[in-house]
Amino acid sequence: MSEIKEHRKDGSGLLQLVSFVVGTEEFGVDISCVQEINRMLQITKVPNAPEYVTGIINLRGRVIPVIELRKRLGLSPKDYDKHTRIIVIEVSGKTVGFIVDAVKEVIRISQNITEAPPELTAGVNSEFIKSVGKLEDRLLILLDLDKIFNSKEKEKVFETILP
Repeated sequence: MSEIKEHRKDGSGLLQLVSFVVGTEEFGVDISCVQEINRMLQITKVPNAPEYVTGIINLRGRVIPVIELRKRLGLSPKDYDKHTRIIVIEVSGKTVGFIVDAVKEVIRISQNITEAPPELTAGVNSEFIKSVGKLEDRLLILLDLDKIFNSKEKEKVFETILP
């Protein structure tokens, strides 16, 4: 990751985000939710898991479910490469790993350069999108981590996989 970049228009509040790439789009999540970023680790498959759950990993003694973010967002699969990362994130009080194509940077953007997402954003289900940041040279899709799973899915992922 590169140094922290800042994008600001006047003095409104700043969002500090970790940006990453999935498919052809750049996404961001609040840095306060990110626990760590890892290269690909050995993933153990779990029977009867939802199709977007790749499996579980053992991260320093903690068992963490790993979600293929491409599948969860409705994008086509892609082979892992040297840029593929697992971003370990806290979602609704639970720790989960998201497989992303690449991690880009830590970035600060002003809240006033974000706006609600259009109905169809980058082929991604707009219910997962909190807002879209309009940077000088690109758009940054901010994910709503609390909406990545509905309550039934949370139960399936966290209670069935990790009893």
